[in-house]
Amino acid sequence: MVACERCPRLREYCAQVAREKRRAFRDQSYWGRPVPAFGDPRARLLVVGLAPAAHGGNRTGRMFTGDSSGDWLYGALHRYGFATQAESTGRDDGLRLTDCFITAAARCAPPGNRPAPLELERCRDYLRAELRLLERVKVVLVLGHIAHDAWLKASDRWTGVPVARRPRFAHGGEARLPDGPILLSSYHPSRQNTQTGRLTTSMWHKVFARAADLIAGS
Repeated sequence: MVACERCPRLREYCAQVAREKRRAFRDQSYWGRPVPAFGDPRARLLVVGLAPAAHGGNRTGRMFTGDSSGDWLYGALHRYGFATQAESTGRDDGLRLTDCFITAAARCAPPGNRPAPLELERCRDYLRAELRLLERVKVVLVLGHIAHDAWLKASDRWTGVPVARRPRFAHGGEARLPDGPILLSSYHPSRQNTQTGRLTTSMWHKVFARAADLIAGS
């Protein structure tokens, strides 16, 4: 996956960002490639995000690392016992996830944080393969509508199920699937959501507290 070249627009953009860099990171070497998933292969909690940030995951080479969204995510994971530390700064920072695995709908940073539908479709094989390998997942937490849609499409459980009967995205939404994991939904912790108050700390922690309770009871 790290060597994937399926989406020329995304590969060109990631490489350009890695060359030009942001002034604050001009002395750093950018990853500039598709970003692999990260976590415990025996995880019972699966977190699905949107895509790496241009100067976050595309810089550090780790999902949700090096940007404000990562601060929200790893802070909550640490608070509820899924991460060894509350901050993720780089691949060699010593952070470990326990009982949690983090992936995304797209593995390359998209311009404007908006991957095109075809780009999401091309990337879906990687998510589908991960779902087959993560055999112990009990709770899936999707961050945002695009991640929600990506997980539904990658999961074999929804093949042939009419759209009207599939779980709909809503912050704090919970869908109990009779033959699979419990699906939880949250707004993505992007600046657009956290700085406008659409997603508050209490709203965010409530979702993770629910995930932890479900894991403990599984």
